[in-house]
Amino acid sequence: MESGPSHDNRHATGFVSGIEDLNDTGLTETEYEDFRAFLEESCGIALGDQKQYLLTTRLRPLLEEFRYGSVGELLGHLRKGLGLGLRERVVDAMTTNETYWFRDGHPYEILANTILPELDKRPGVMPRLWSAACSSGQEPYSISIVIQEYLRARPGAFPSGVQVVGTDISPTMLKKARSGLYHESDLARGLPAEQRDRYFKRRGFGSEINPEIRARVRFMDLNLLKPYTLMGNFDVIFCRNVLIYFSAQSRRDILERMIRVLNPGGYMVMGASESLANHASSFQMVRVGGGIVYRLKDPSRPLR
Repeated sequence: MESGPSHDNRHATGFVSGIEDLNDTGLTETEYEDFRAFLEESCGIALGDQKQYLLTTRLRPLLEEFRYGSVGELLGHLRKGLGLGLRERVVDAMTTNETYWFRDGHPYEILANTILPELDKRPGVMPRLWSAACSSGQEPYSISIVIQEYLRARPGAFPSGVQVVGTDISPTMLKKARSGLYHESDLARGLPAEQRDRYFKRRGFGSEINPEIRARVRFMDLNLLKPYTLMGNFDVIFCRNVLIYFSAQSRRDILERMIRVLNPGGYMVMGASESLANHASSFQMVRVGGGIVYRLKDPSRPLR
């Protein structure tokens, strides 16, 4: 999961008040508030109070590259639509990409032991799974590995195939995800040695994921505040550690859009600290072992 505003430890421990941040960064209060508004308008991300140090740290390389004298000057050009691809570069700079393989464990166990067996009972249908805000691809590739393990244990399962769609707002992260190439430091974060040996081929600086895992994964550029209708419908949506970065209204809007593209009886997989808020009545909570997923109620059949 997983693009959102980065958390900076130096900010959290080294600055106490907004005034100190303003003095240290050279950022005026007006510039900061204007940029916060721009960021939420552009991608729904809510930048918290007293994040001036984070803002200037993230934007400094762009200010230097484009020779802007201040954040205010940069924002002025953004508002006027100047600078080819500048808006995307700014949003990219302001998102974090904290992600790793098989994050939190339980969702993947539920996928393997509960969700996939259920989807496998529908002959002639190709299940579709969506990894929202997938960052550099670890989550959708982890999903694909779980599917491959399921197929290894059950030859002939899913004769129509399975599709995994990974989306993110960051062009940089999507480029890395599509490459399927990962540095040693990326692979060390959550990837079991057995699965690394089985599904990756070593390349100079790291490893490349095998074609059988990549083949079922498709990556798309998507702003979660934009319509999803062209993506089609899904049986499972992984939206984990994403909504916490959005305002309350944006969270409601995103969940409403996701419900529209989630098939009745489909599953929503969320982060441990996230909730369905006012959409909870549309779902049934499903507890499996130490994990929880949410199943969209299907009026045509009773829920177990």
